[in-house]
Amino acid sequence: MLAIDLVGKRALVAGVADDSGYGFAIAKQLAQAGATVCVGTWPPAVRIFSSLLGRGKLDKSRAMPGGNKLEFERIYPLDAAYDRMDEVPEDVRRSKRYRDHGDFTITGLVERLVADFGAQPLDIVVHAIANGPEVTRPLLETSRAGYLSAVSVSAYSMVALVSRLGPILRPPGAFLSLTYLAGERVFPGYGGGMSSAKAALESDTRTLAFEAGRAFGARVNTISAGPLASRAASALGIIDEIIEYARISSPLANAVQAEQIARAAAFLVSPLASAITGTTLYVDNGYHVMGKGMPAHR
Repeated sequence: MLAIDLVGKRALVAGVADDSGYGFAIAKQLAQAGATVCVGTWPPAVRIFSSLLGRGKLDKSRAMPGGNKLEFERIYPLDAAYDRMDEVPEDVRRSKRYRDHGDFTITGLVERLVADFGAQPLDIVVHAIANGPEVTRPLLETSRAGYLSAVSVSAYSMVALVSRLGPILRPPGAFLSLTYLAGERVFPGYGGGMSSAKAALESDTRTLAFEAGRAFGARVNTISAGPLASRAASALGIIDEIIEYARISSPLANAVQAEQIARAAAFLVSPLASAITGTTLYVDNGYHVMGKGMPAHR
């Protein structure tokens, strides 16, 4: 039987703070394939996430076949809006939500990984980070600061992760990010520059595939995932409407499940996909091919 085998691989999944999003599902699938998994978590959420894990509140979500549970080798504080500590504003450093986490920047993450596991500690990096402070605003009403923040956190952070983690990946390494069809089509209600950020992320995937391939022997891909009612997506206020419209309009007429995206992710970072790079893989029940929506009764 042809199987995804990640035994002996270490993965970092950046952007996991609860069990509701694609990042958690991907981490679980990588672990099921045999990888050890570290996560990068937004500093203000680290204590809550760690507490939920410690108190067993996520045990049901962590359950895996055979009676095992998803375990995280390390939980690192990570704010991907910052490359180095000297870029972090003083009020953020002193904030009670940040001040006890040490160096929570991307450079700090690299240093912690090397200190914990050696010079080349990783094989797989998954970017599951997205944030737009003005995501509910139409683009015409989005401020410059809001737009640039969305692009910085949701797109440039992938460039920064590839740049800084590429040298510490064991070749052949693999990078993977998550995008959304709003980078190509108009989704009213998905604003604040987030559609622009997703378009940038997809464009950067192609360029990074070339540059990281030549520099580090690493592959870079992205998954265009169907909509999911994660806690982050619920901030839109219209996620249920988006999911239902995609469901009735898709060729397969189903809502996308987190596990489906996670399985595709495990494939893309595995040796089975060793010749795939620079690709946007659509995992959305075919919704991306449709040019017209379907009525609800269909």
